[in-house]
Amino acid sequence: MRTICVEEAIAMIPSGASIMVGGFMGVGTPERLLDELVRQKKTGLSLICNDAAIPGKGVGKLFDTAQVSRLTATHIGLNPTAQQQMLANTIAVDLIPQGTFVERIRAGGCGLGGVLTPTGVGTLVAEGKREIEVDGRSFLLETALRAQFALVHAFLADYLGNLAYALTSRNFNPVMAMAADTVIVTAENIVPVGVIAPDHVITPAPLVDYLITNG
Repeated sequence: MRTICVEEAIAMIPSGASIMVGGFMGVGTPERLLDELVRQKKTGLSLICNDAAIPGKGVGKLFDTAQVSRLTATHIGLNPTAQQQMLANTIAVDLIPQGTFVERIRAGGCGLGGVLTPTGVGTLVAEGKREIEVDGRSFLLETALRAQFALVHAFLADYLGNLAYALTSRNFNPVMAMAADTVIVTAENIVPVGVIAPDHVITPAPLVDYLITNG
């Protein structure tokens, strides 16, 4: 794990990259990393996140500047900019039930090929997917989700890269930290090793590649 500045971290992400971004409607989202993505004008991004946030907040900033080419999410209902881009076919949107979304990411982080879920059987969600019967019940095979980069926000990080989260800002950050080739983290507080009790560590240091320096 290395500590680096935000400019250097985002410089590693090429245009067209696939990125997972933690957060739920902007809560638990690494705003500094998104601001720098906007400043460096990285375009054609394949974005995997729970939602499209709102204009000017969280990942909503990337839609404001038309930097996303594909969005994999659970809803975009509160971002009219993202909706307009979808209707204009300037972005491709994959909408996924939220439970399926997080389990596909978890599968990606655990090295699994996918998960079996009854959600969506007999609906439009099932189109083009394998249906598998287990003990007389039908399930859809939903393939694992991974990305080249995960942008994660924590409440506490120590100098090794161990992470702890605060309340609901934890949301998708821990599973995304397991499902990307390169994990870049911002933290509200960076503390000496030992301040975070071992049983309070949610994301262990070996999963973190880069920690953004505060200040």
